[in-house]
Amino acid sequence: MDQTDSFIDEVTEEVRRDRLFAAFRKYGWIGVVAILGLVGGSAYVEWDKTQARARAEAFGDGLLAALETENPAEAVATLPATGPQVGVVLLLTAAQAAEDGRAEAALADLRAMAADAALPDSLRQLARLKAVLVAGAAMGAEERAAELDALAAPGAPFRLLAMEQQALAAVSAGDKAGAIARAREILAEDGVTSGLQQRATELIVALGGDPAAP
Repeated sequence: MDQTDSFIDEVTEEVRRDRLFAAFRKYGWIGVVAILGLVGGSAYVEWDKTQARARAEAFGDGLLAALETENPAEAVATLPATGPQVGVVLLLTAAQAAEDGRAEAALADLRAMAADAALPDSLRQLARLKAVLVAGAAMGAEERAAELDALAAPGAPFRLLAMEQQALAAVSAGDKAGAIARAREILAEDGVTSGLQQRATELIVALGGDPAAP
């Protein structure tokens, strides 16, 4: 009986091997394709990362070289840019235009940037804030207040800087108490930088307030 059982076990094992081998011959190509797909996909992802890094480095090098030319605004404007790089180019050309006294050109670049839905929201909001600064008194008081209110909303990326501009606008309007109150709100915010903290404190002191007062 032992020999018979052993023989049956051997035959069963052979049949099992034959079936497994047949299944592998029939479906094994699926596994091979899956492995090749994983390896190829990983290789493509790494290649794409390398290409993106190379493009970013090339853009950075071109940007630095453009800023060292006699006419940096024109040189920067000719740089090939994609994605967020477009926003960087517009910010730099707007800054140069504002420095040259061409406020309308600067505002045109900043408004184009703010309206570009393809850009990250943080860059678009930065463009809106800079547009407020560049426009200055040329922007109506109501329009300026509405824009700063939107930029100073909770969770906005440049909330604290917009609040600072609100405090300065209050000073310009002769609202000393309002300016002090806004400056104190800035000091109470989480994440306020040391530079902004110092400016808010100095504003309160200059207006005759006490920064330590509740």
